[in-house]
Amino acid sequence: MQTVQAEPLTASSASAISPETVLQQLVREQKTRKKWLLIQPKSGTSMMVDSGTVSMPLNLIMVATLVGQLFEVTFIDERLGESVPEDFSGYDVVAVTSRTLNATKAYSIGDRALRQGKTVILGGVHPTMLHGEASSHCTSVVYGEIESVWTELATDLLRGRMKPLYHATELKPMEHMHRPDFSYALGAKNAKKYSSRIPILATKGCPVGCNFCTTPTIYGKSFRYREIDLVLEEMRYHQERIGKKNANFSFMDDNISFRPKYFLTLLEEMSKIGIRWNANISMNFLDKPEVAELAGRSGCDLLSIGFESLNPETIKSVHKGSNRLGNYETVVRNLHQNGIAIQGYFMFGFDNDSEESFQLTYDFIMKNRIEFPVFSLVTPFPGTPYFEEMKPRIRHFDWDKYDTYHYMFEPKGMGGETFLKNFVKLQQEVYKGRAIMRRMQGKPLNWVWLANFMMNRFTRRLTPEIYL
Repeated sequence: MQTVQAEPLTASSASAISPETVLQQLVREQKTRKKWLLIQPKSGTSMMVDSGTVSMPLNLIMVATLVGQLFEVTFIDERLGESVPEDFSGYDVVAVTSRTLNATKAYSIGDRALRQGKTVILGGVHPTMLHGEASSHCTSVVYGEIESVWTELATDLLRGRMKPLYHATELKPMEHMHRPDFSYALGAKNAKKYSSRIPILATKGCPVGCNFCTTPTIYGKSFRYREIDLVLEEMRYHQERIGKKNANFSFMDDNISFRPKYFLTLLEEMSKIGIRWNANISMNFLDKPEVAELAGRSGCDLLSIGFESLNPETIKSVHKGSNRLGNYETVVRNLHQNGIAIQGYFMFGFDNDSEESFQLTYDFIMKNRIEFPVFSLVTPFPGTPYFEEMKPRIRHFDWDKYDTYHYMFEPKGMGGETFLKNFVKLQQEVYKGRAIMRRMQGKPLNWVWLANFMMNRFTRRLTPEIYL
């Protein structure tokens, strides 16, 4: 019987078939599979960002899962103490993900790989927001998520004609998302440094449009979501993988509660499978007792909430319409009544801030017994409307310090020295031993207690100069 070999693809024949079919044909024509090195770089910040236990890098795991279907993948997470090789001769492609605070490190890796003649791909928040800057350190920049440009990128790679920028004209629905293969991360020598909480993703995108946020640029302003059955299937897979029904999950969604019907249906189904979970969440409808009750029943033990400020003018200035000061205490009470702890985020450095802002925040935290307060300095991130607005006043453009813990500009209402003294004092007062006992008394003895005592040790060493 005579074997008929596939005809090599030509431009004219390729135009008659789908892009995915073209890609699969090119994959079959490979003599050897191209080798990718995926890198999660550590940051250069002096603060507690990449120290101790770190979360598994879900976005890079998703990239590895996608790439691994067609090519060989080596996965390096510098935060675990792994080293990026000096010699890239064993790889065809070096791909690095980057936030602003580790952009300098990512660029250094990209420059070195380019000098060695490798195809270099930069992706993540910072290369998306400043793709012009990033392009001088790589072959190609991936704008936003790689899933929506993958077929085009992989085809170009196999044809040896990479474009400088891959920017999707439309974002793929989330039903096309493959279940992340965690073996890429868990196979690392120091994988025990990863948090035991399993990252999971149910939704992408946020239509709200806070002027300091990068999410609408990265994941779009439309709200996309996975089928609930697929989310539950992934949870059951991890329950089986670790041999525990009460597996701990962290939702990586930016605004999981934006579509209430979807969110509540997901929680109802989660309540049947015995897991524990936490998430970042908008407070726009947590003032409803039934929502908090369902969240507690579904296994929620902590929600991260951006209170941001106790000043109504500040909330208005950043266009965060979901925050209504009159609802703050109601939201806290509803969650606490259902056994849900709160990681509360508070930002300082807005032009409306005064010494009274710090006192109001302290009083709110202590009165409402917020379990894990997190304080940050207002940071205008490159590419956001807020960055463009504040650019003339920004003190420096050292990306290593864009970690929300460095002083970017002087608020109009306070001098820098006074402002930073108050910022340090607030943290030290909230994390004094007796303040921790007041906030945490009677609450379950778990990792939140440990986090508080770690913060007690950390805040005692703080000085205003650290933030400069």
